[in-house]
Amino acid sequence: MLKTILRVFFTAFVTLLLSYFLPGIYVESPEAALIVAIVLGLLRIFVKPLLILFTLPVTVFTLGLFLLVINAIIILIADHLVKGFDVDGFWHALLFSVLLSMFQSIFNQLIENKKR
Repeated sequence: MLKTILRVFFTAFVTLLLSYFLPGIYVESPEAALIVAIVLGLLRIFVKPLLILFTLPVTVFTLGLFLLVINAIIILIADHLVKGFDVDGFWHALLFSVLLSMFQSIFNQLIENKKR
């Protein structure tokens, strides 16, 4: 439970941080970033598996690279659901999702290493 809360707050922090450095990504407030983090988590739990299932042939054909497109789509869905979070287009969403995933991977590795 504590790990989940830490991951949500870290995602909110990185979302806010990336909005300052990436053109095309806008977050109005830290509260909006926290809501974005929660919505992204829920979309990854409920929507992403369905998208992966429906696009499995394309994902296999592209050797998994289509998963980057699915991540960008998840970001664009969050853009439509959360007021105060705006993404200018697909390419901005793709870059944002790649950077967010990189930061989250590093953070997850740090959490796992702390556990040992």
